[in-house]
Amino acid sequence: MIDLTGRVAVVTGSGRGLGRAYAMALTRAGASVVVNDVEGAAAGETVEAIRAAGGAAAAEPGPVGTAETAARLVARAVESYGRLDVMVTNAGILRDRVLWKMTDEDFDAVVGVHLRGTFTCARAAAVRMREQGEGGSLILVGSPAGQRGNFGQTNYAAAKAGIAAMVRTWSMELARSRVTVNAVIPVAATAMTETIPAFSPYVQAHRDGADFPDFLRKGEGFGSAEDCAALVPFLASDAAREITGQCIGIGGDKLALWSHPREVTVAYADGGWTPDAIAAAWPSSLGREPETVGIPAPAIPEA
Repeated sequence: MIDLTGRVAVVTGSGRGLGRAYAMALTRAGASVVVNDVEGAAAGETVEAIRAAGGAAAAEPGPVGTAETAARLVARAVESYGRLDVMVTNAGILRDRVLWKMTDEDFDAVVGVHLRGTFTCARAAAVRMREQGEGGSLILVGSPAGQRGNFGQTNYAAAKAGIAAMVRTWSMELARSRVTVNAVIPVAATAMTETIPAFSPYVQAHRDGADFPDFLRKGEGFGSAEDCAALVPFLASDAAREITGQCIGIGGDKLALWSHPREVTVAYADGGWTPDAIAAAWPSSLGREPETVGIPAPAIPEA
């Protein structure tokens, strides 16, 4: 049912991992894809794999972040295939450190790739899609860290939270142009998640051919990069024309809709609040069930 024949997509950071899985899923559905990666060899390998499977792909290497790179990606899509229908902003890096050890360079590098890279690529794509006048899809890649925060990831969590806010904002701004804007919130075995001690042995075992156990696939929604790929061609298709402004999680056997920030508890004071009144009311009102933070560690069954 999902047929993307005749449509053209750009996938940033698609030389390996999740980005490669997204690019290949799009081509299996019939789309032509511009493969981007900071490493030219990695981009070329993905293009070769897509072509070997009968798909259409072209490489456009380069680091995302600048308006120049974004313009080149859109131009490559138009030059190679005549149009642009889908932009998937997947490129990302990590520079993990706790707050008091994080340098300006650590912060700027991650925000530059994830947040600015998403902004510049989406902006360039939106301009082209509005010119074409036929709608389109912006598919931004977020993270559970951007939804809940994560220890040691000030830069990454902030950038991913910003991407979620961009989804909501751009879905309103581009509605009249029939351009949908959604975020994929993936959880998968990648070079990034392999650094998490609780996941590491299972990622290594999967690399050696083992399946992920059910408590990870179902309970944690954790599996392979390919397990996350199906959501991207769906969001790029006519079946998702009415879906916009959403953050959708996928991983392992799990598909989930993330909530948007909202008021969960309210209290009122006639004439307004004083510090003493807040202190008195907090335990019995807003403070009864405070919101949790962080990404829960996987509940590993006892042997």
